[in-house]
Amino acid sequence: STMLPLLLLLLPAAHAIDQLGYRPALTEDPKLEGLRTASTFVLDQPRCVFQDYGNAVIWLVVALDQAVPTFNNTAGPGTPETAFQAFPDPVRAYMTLNTTLGSYPCPKPDGDITVLRVGSESSCARDERRPTCNGPLPGPGPYRVKFLALEGSVPVAETRWSLPIMLREAKSTNSISTAGSGHSADMIAITTILSILFAILLAALVAMLFFWGSDSCGSSSSFSKPESVTVRRYNTHHVYDQPAARL
Repeated sequence: STMLPLLLLLLPAAHAIDQLGYRPALTEDPKLEGLRTASTFVLDQPRCVFQDYGNAVIWLVVALDQAVPTFNNTAGPGTPETAFQAFPDPVRAYMTLNTTLGSYPCPKPDGDITVLRVGSESSCARDERRPTCNGPLPGPGPYRVKFLALEGSVPVAETRWSLPIMLREAKSTNSISTAGSGHSADMIAITTILSILFAILLAALVAMLFFWGSDSCGSSSSFSKPESVTVRRYNTHHVYDQPAARL
């Protein structure tokens, strides 16, 4: 009877998840653009982190900052509890970008792209048949992420949670500053005046060309009347047959 409580105490320890010291972070690669947009962000891949778990599938967990303390590591990927299509309400954390250790070789081969863009798949954002979609993030955040290794359905290792990640916010038209409105009004007035002057100048040029064309046409059509040519008439002398000389 005393052995059963002891076994129950040891059972959770047998299934304990290894806590890895790696903390996911936004990449600092200066060659990449758009490290944070209104719906995506770019992470460094977890190279040389899960090398002791060759049989595991590595998942990325994306959570709202306030949902980190309550995330359940045993919540299976692809279930209603972790489906992207229900994020951020009622689902507060979803699982995506699953891969094996072969995708994160250690050390990194030269020329390899070693980043992950979170939120890059828009085609499956509303497709409930793909609950592990890497869909666009629905707001500015803050979000936090971690990598979780599963062997089958059993979590065996996890990284630390990242620091909070904020995305860029698109400015609404109401929030655009109007501090330079006076300067803009002056520019509009100057532009209008210049446009009017240009139109007047163009009209004057067209009129000048029209009058020049009329003058040249008038001078070319007023030819002087040619002098009449007197042709003398000559009477043709009739040629009479002379009678044959009489023999």
